[in-house]
Amino acid sequence: MAILALEDGTVFRGHSFGANATASGEVCFNTSMTGYQEILTDPSYKGQIVTMTYPEIGNYGVNPADIESYEPHVAGFVVHELSPIVSNWRSTQTLSDYLNENNIPGIEGIDTRALTKKLRVHGAMKGVIATGEFTEAKAIQQAKDWHGMEGADYAKEVTHPEAFAWDEHEQSSDEFVLPDSDGLPSPTLPPADIPIVAFDFGIKYNILRCLRRYGFAVQVLPAKATAEEAMAFEPAGIFLSNGPGDPAALGYAVKTVRELLGKDLPIFGICLGHQILAQALGAETFKLKFGHRGANQPVQDVETGQIEITSQNHGFAVNPDKLPGDVLVDRINLNDQTVEGLRHRSKPVFSVQYHPEASPGPHDSQGLFARFRGQINDT
Repeated sequence: MAILALEDGTVFRGHSFGANATASGEVCFNTSMTGYQEILTDPSYKGQIVTMTYPEIGNYGVNPADIESYEPHVAGFVVHELSPIVSNWRSTQTLSDYLNENNIPGIEGIDTRALTKKLRVHGAMKGVIATGEFTEAKAIQQAKDWHGMEGADYAKEVTHPEAFAWDEHEQSSDEFVLPDSDGLPSPTLPPADIPIVAFDFGIKYNILRCLRRYGFAVQVLPAKATAEEAMAFEPAGIFLSNGPGDPAALGYAVKTVRELLGKDLPIFGICLGHQILAQALGAETFKLKFGHRGANQPVQDVETGQIEITSQNHGFAVNPDKLPGDVLVDRINLNDQTVEGLRHRSKPVFSVQYHPEASPGPHDSQGLFARFRGQINDT
């Protein structure tokens, strides 16, 4: 047995899977139907207990080729029903075994629809998944005592501690294709002819794969790397990655990006990188009520009117009120009108709040990588 206790005193009872452990975190929900392995390994979920709204999870197991980081980062996992059957030729283990191997508790058999409705009405909440000998009162108190997401700098915890060059031997960035019965060769990567520096605030591996597929030679630097350290690689452009926690707690990153803005290099930011760039340009961030997490978020390009269906995972957003006049909000979320994209009117600098690299999808926004390359070529 297991329980999920929320800070408001609500308790959901279910069955334990994964690790026999107890975990605290911010309870949030994700509306994606597939991609649970990518969700588990997305560093942006550090400190969060993720609830899947799709009712059955785990049916295709887990495989090492689709991970988004060196380890899973969620604090806990909540599903309505854990599939009793795993059926996929790429699978190497079950979801439960994978979570157990990484000491992450899961709970199934609860009313995830009721939980999601509560989070929609009252906002994301602090919570605890407790297994074994654990009283409800103790779990509720532990949920109340957890420090919360505001003010938390998780980027320094999930970043790779040392700089590294991505996929130097070109073995990790090819598009996945099914085996060809005719023995045709796998896709070849274009030359890596544009050197860039990517700041790792919790970078997803598929971002790195996409950058390489568009011809970038990527040098990855830790979250606390300085502008001087970045410029030592003589990059043609700067990429700012996604990541977890409160963007307002990353003053060191904002300082670095502000210095890099003075170098007149093209800069592209995604998610947390977008929020850091916005702060460097003069804006502030704020916490959303329940965040945007799922693969079906509608975003509009306000200049063209084009709509993109996007994958998102963030609990904070940019307040545009303090942006200078030379920075334009060029994309908005059609559900709540929050900022989804920025661009500088005169510098080759832009960012988006969502994930153009999304795997398993949608792929409406992948052209943003080509846009970044185009800006570098035009500089």
